[in-house]
Amino acid sequence: MATGQPWCKACKQRWAECTACGKTRPVHGGTRDQPLCLACLNPGPASWHACPACGEEARIRPGHPCQRCALRHRLAEVLADETGGVRPELQALHDSLASTSRPNTVAKWLDNNKDSAVLRHLATGERPLTHAALDELPDSKPVKHLRSVLVATGALPARDEHLAQLERWISRIISERPDPGERQLLHSYAVWHVLRRLRTRLDGTHATAGQATAAQRNIKSAVALLDWLAAQDLTLEEARQGDLDTWLADARATHRTDAGNFVRWARKHKLTRLDFAATRWGGPSAGIDTEARWEQARRLLHDDSLKPEDRLAGLLILLYAQQVSAISRLTLGHLDDDGHEVRLSLGREPIVLPEPLPTLARQAAATRHGHAAIGDQGTSPWLFPGGQPGQPISAYQLTERLRHIGIRPGQARSAALFQLATELPAAALARMLGIHITVAVQWQRASAGDWMSYAADVSRRTGQQPVPSRHETPEKM
Repeated sequence: MATGQPWCKACKQRWAECTACGKTRPVHGGTRDQPLCLACLNPGPASWHACPACGEEARIRPGHPCQRCALRHRLAEVLADETGGVRPELQALHDSLASTSRPNTVAKWLDNNKDSAVLRHLATGERPLTHAALDELPDSKPVKHLRSVLVATGALPARDEHLAQLERWISRIISERPDPGERQLLHSYAVWHVLRRLRTRLDGTHATAGQATAAQRNIKSAVALLDWLAAQDLTLEEARQGDLDTWLADARATHRTDAGNFVRWARKHKLTRLDFAATRWGGPSAGIDTEARWEQARRLLHDDSLKPEDRLAGLLILLYAQQVSAISRLTLGHLDDDGHEVRLSLGREPIVLPEPLPTLARQAAATRHGHAAIGDQGTSPWLFPGGQPGQPISAYQLTERLRHIGIRPGQARSAALFQLATELPAAALARMLGIHITVAVQWQRASAGDWMSYAADVSRRTGQQPVPSRHETPEKM
């Protein structure tokens, strides 16, 4: 590099737009701000030859094809059907891979034995081009990535992957139970209660990873309780309240805190006499640092050294109490820019973003790009694209990005909800922020109900000083 400093392996594999020729190619020199491709770094004609297939000049050995022509030949080998052509369902995939700006990356992907073998079977018809056929393969990252590429290029229809994985997991958990009665019991609970309730809440939208994980926790807790009862030679019907209390008091028992949903469901359906009281939320478990919230907001509003998308995501938490999972699934359709105002739909009623949020939103929408080098059609609707083609950034990855710039989403959202609940009625809070009315009411009670009791309770629980009075006004941003 022209900087004279050593560079790591990742930087040597970096692709960027060459500042000399303007083409997106692997970086071989220059600086971090002015990268150069190999052709512009060493423009001497000695190592340049015309590709025998396309005629384009490239740094190749005489008589050898360029990277793009070599990729097209490899695609013809992998995707050819029995007639030697490409089946219509895979034509869009072929065209997307053949026109990629990173032919060597796609070539390496095709050289992966697992991916190329599955693609070959799909191309020849040995394996049907369906989600069900891919579900039969072992669950692995290569299969998940291949599926996302096929969906992004239109070879497969889009589906709710988190819900589909949850359904397969439930089927496996139930099938592993040796007792037929337990299999029937778990099927009724997992399929007709947990899954059905989740689908009702989704109302046609796709599940998030957090929602699928929460459903798994409820089912795992049911399995853990049934296993413990079986070890005590008890059934759910025979168990008494003392047995449940013994299990809950056992520190070695797993998934105890999530068993309430299963026990209450079983009692409602007269399958047990056990009782598991619902836990009432008692407000935030730690003090609310309002000043720290405003300080973080001021930094994101004015620090131009941070990425616009990270600033926007952080401000949506600090100012509008949004969950990371909700932010990660925002699309361009949630933004309404008429040239004068930018409205963002978080709930049923869109909100007008104050400056400089409209500028950040426009920059994030204009410069957004995912990290998928394979199968990316450049038409992603997501405001925060992810590493899989056609998929948004995961809530976990977005959380890590925000933590890297000093934002702790959980604490920041609690502080924002606490403040907003003192200023807006619960109904308006639910409509504008897209949160459930029950959540809005709970936060309003915590912030504007018995305030002194809440502050004293927090002080006793955490050993911290009571939070500032809600009547104190933070300094202007």
